[in-house]
Amino acid sequence: MAEAYIVEALRTPVGRRNGGLAAVHPADLGAHVLKALMERSGVDPAAVEDVVFGCLDTVGPQAGDIARTAWLAAGLPEEVPGVTVDRQCGSSQQAVHFAAQAVLSGTSDLVVAGGVQNMSQVPIAFASRQAVDPLGLPEPGPYAGEGWRARYGDRPVNQFHGAELIAKKWDISRRAMEEFALRSHQRAVRAIDEGRFDRETVAYGDVTHDEGPRRDTTLEKMAGLQPLVADGRLTAAVSSQVSDGASAMLLASERAVREHGLTPRARIHHLSVRGEDPIRMLSAPIPATAYALKKAGMALDAIDLVEINEAFASVVLAWLKETGADPDKVNVNGGAIALGHPLGATGTKLMTTLLHELERTGGRFGLQTMCEGGGQANVTIIERL
Repeated sequence: MAEAYIVEALRTPVGRRNGGLAAVHPADLGAHVLKALMERSGVDPAAVEDVVFGCLDTVGPQAGDIARTAWLAAGLPEEVPGVTVDRQCGSSQQAVHFAAQAVLSGTSDLVVAGGVQNMSQVPIAFASRQAVDPLGLPEPGPYAGEGWRARYGDRPVNQFHGAELIAKKWDISRRAMEEFALRSHQRAVRAIDEGRFDRETVAYGDVTHDEGPRRDTTLEKMAGLQPLVADGRLTAAVSSQVSDGASAMLLASERAVREHGLTPRARIHHLSVRGEDPIRMLSAPIPATAYALKKAGMALDAIDLVEINEAFASVVLAWLKETGADPDKVNVNGGAIALGHPLGATGTKLMTTLLHELERTGGRFGLQTMCEGGGQANVTIIERL
């Protein structure tokens, strides 16, 4: 049976909105981690057969197939192509899936998967909020066509509404979400202080550590914030941070491992993606996890560590309620509430952290999932070698 191995995985520190990475062109941000990935792996860059990068809101500096422009901006071989993937917040996790599928199918031996996003320069959903198209005609937006309205009506379709629906459906209180958010910051601060991220991060200039974690945050400070929507339970404190960053990993076949003298660090054990209600939008990790475990023939107890993206605290808390997972195995170094969520880069960022934490703790299996626009969720299970 063919295998797809992870041989290297790196990320930049995550910059806060208008922070240390805000002025960096997204292609240069992606180039920085790609160049470091190639140097760290020791592989001849010309042997790479494709670069699959996640990015969304691909307008302005993020337009023009940023997978390709980032590779070229890194000074890497022109003969290596690139393709940009948009599965919303799961874009670079999907990039891993596409890269692994290419290796597993035998059509490729060395593929780079990763992602980049500079949200300081291109705000979330910027492209879909444009008022006019180049012809000066009104832009209806992605959820306004006749077919969509016939099926889903005019109900609001946005992440804030979805996160509120989850909080209500699973009866998750504001206090419970604030306590979860506080733990995320505390875990992230501990991870930084203990150097847990040092091996996986590549400093960009003066930005040497993740900028998001707040050492001084308290439940009292969180309680004073206004809800994101009227009469809602969610606030900015229990939401992922607007962020800038890039991440990348190198996947290899058994043949590439032999020919290039590589040492695999993990193997891809399972890949899947599922969809659910696009109005609630963010609850798909629940059925996607059940589907993945069944298809892989595994029980959740066999999973040593879990990374589930903290788009909002309600997303993770609902997942924990439904799966019965051990909270002490989930996001052990904090999540996007503290560390940030650079959209297109988050998938491979989380997988990079998952790999390094499995190595640090000696765990065998790690599961990653994340909610995505349109009511979708990827699930990846990796096995440390």
